[in-house]
Amino acid sequence: MENPPIAIRFSSAEIATRIEDLARDIRDAMPDDTLMVPILTGSFVFAADLVRALARAGADWPLDFMTLSSYGAGTRSSGQIDIVRDLRESVAGRSVLVIDDILDTGRTLLFARDLLRNRGARDVRICALLDKPARRSVDLQADFVGFAVTDEFLVGYGLDKAGRYRGLPYIGAIEG
Repeated sequence: MENPPIAIRFSSAEIATRIEDLARDIRDAMPDDTLMVPILTGSFVFAADLVRALARAGADWPLDFMTLSSYGAGTRSSGQIDIVRDLRESVAGRSVLVIDDILDTGRTLLFARDLLRNRGARDVRICALLDKPARRSVDLQADFVGFAVTDEFLVGYGLDKAGRYRGLPYIGAIEG
């Protein structure tokens, strides 16, 4: 099977620079008791780089992971959010930074934010590497955004199409 061409939208250098800026903004806005919660699987590359950038910026915060799914093997959200892996840490009384690769329809991140608030989090903020406002179906905005993007299917840097392309060092759109 031949790979289709991919048009680069954000280079690895552009991503790295933006993450350093995000880390400083987040460090300045969040308290020292913040728990970072990357949403797996898509955010794992971004989350790893952001965690290291936050440490360089002086924010060495604990983290725990949550896996939520609304896509399955498809490219469109089913609308049903499933908790595939839940947190081990309690969020009660804590500030939480939810980290995700993309804010698309907003349903998954709205679900995560409301779930954490219902579990007693003092404050829940959202950091998304990509924000795709054209696809938003709920009233939700990220507190910290790497890049605003248009309505095209993006891959690379953790983003996938049916499990492929996550390892690309850049973010691109599949052409054709």
